[in-house]
Amino acid sequence: MDTKEFIELMKFKFKLNIIRVFVRYKNRVLFDIEKESLLKVASFLSVEQGCRFIIATGLDAGDHFEIIYHFSNDQTGLIANIRACIKKNKPEIESLTPLFSAADWIECEMHELLGLEFLNHPDMRSLLSEGNWGAGDYPMRKPHQETKK
Repeated sequence: MDTKEFIELMKFKFKLNIIRVFVRYKNRVLFDIEKESLLKVASFLSVEQGCRFIIATGLDAGDHFEIIYHFSNDQTGLIANIRACIKKNKPEIESLTPLFSAADWIECEMHELLGLEFLNHPDMRSLLSEGNWGAGDYPMRKPHQETKK
């Protein structure tokens, strides 16, 4: 299956959950998804498409948080990224640990650095802070800025 066919399959399968699609390179695609569909999209990529979960990346995008989940189909060389946006006033999303044990530590790190809550994570422990910053301080969050009138 080539990249175009893969995009069409994803759009058909998740037509109500995909917000936008960006083709980054001929074998790299980014899907913006509704955060509520994360587990079913990730499960589909893994179980039905044979993709391997690589890692996740979290960032403070100013008015919201973003998490990009990186998947690879090692047979075809396709890289599929799924991005979910999270509101700052309720920074929570389902944990991928029920599907991928490899999501454990990266979710703990994003929790410590950005203050994101991963629902149903089995062991949300501190891995990095060890007294380096206080509880409730999240060093990767952008400073709050008042909007100018």
